[in-house]
Amino acid sequence: MAGPAGAGRPLTVRTDLAFGGRWTSLATPEREWLWHNPRIPDAERAAVAPGDAFVDAGGGEECFPTLNGPSDHGEVWSRPWAADDGEPGVDVAPVSAGGLTLRRRLDAEDGVVRARYAIEGPPGAAVLHAVHMLLDVGPGARLEVPGRPDVLVVEWPERGATVSSVWPDGDGVSFDVLGPDDGTARCAVVATDRVDIVDGADRLSLSWGVEPGYAAPVSFVVWRNLGGWPKDAPYRSIGVEPLLGAESNLDRAAPHQLAHLDGTGRLSWWLEARASTGLEPVTGR
Repeated sequence: MAGPAGAGRPLTVRTDLAFGGRWTSLATPEREWLWHNPRIPDAERAAVAPGDAFVDAGGGEECFPTLNGPSDHGEVWSRPWAADDGEPGVDVAPVSAGGLTLRRRLDAEDGVVRARYAIEGPPGAAVLHAVHMLLDVGPGARLEVPGRPDVLVVEWPERGATVSSVWPDGDGVSFDVLGPDDGTARCAVVATDRVDIVDGADRLSLSWGVEPGYAAPVSFVVWRNLGGWPKDAPYRSIGVEPLLGAESNLDRAAPHQLAHLDGTGRLSWWLEARASTGLEPVTGR
């Protein structure tokens, strides 16, 4: 999967609890990896209220207990989070529909950013949870995953539909090559627990999984918007979104595509990010 090993670079993270626990920065000393939408002023993102349509401001949004569906990008991105007074360093999302609670611990140690999530609610409750990262990468960037995992292209060829494929095919687009703008926009769920984002000499490596003692599918969502969305005023945005689950829509997903809380009403998972540089620059394929 990975190219030649580069030198590890220290990685830092910043978040904003007042605005949905949003990740506002994931950076090395040399670069910022998170993209921020220049079309969305800070005041527009700050004015979001529960139930509002998703505001594509960039950064990294916590989408829980679904990504797509009736609750647009979930319910916790649009609500203020709080610090857990009983457990320093832990952020708490507001209770969502169905009595689900999401807690997050973020650490940056030895140049590695680690997020640990704990979900509590009714035993057996179904959830999806995506860390919706929009990335600041150029048209020569590419995605690397191990092997040829299954791909589920979602909301394609029309809204509500899905198409099955195998990495890197996205039913006519190649998900591993981010490329110059070509007027396409495609989204898919990829059945893997790791992905490398390679941009020139820089690499961001993401891996994730459920904590020991729990069982649930994991994958990631790739959003490859090369000037194909929205229809009336398209722009470019690239999303790589580690996902607890194997579908993007809680209402559409089959039981085996969902994560379920265990018999005690708990489920925990983790996400890790590392950065390196010093690879041979990549100019595209």
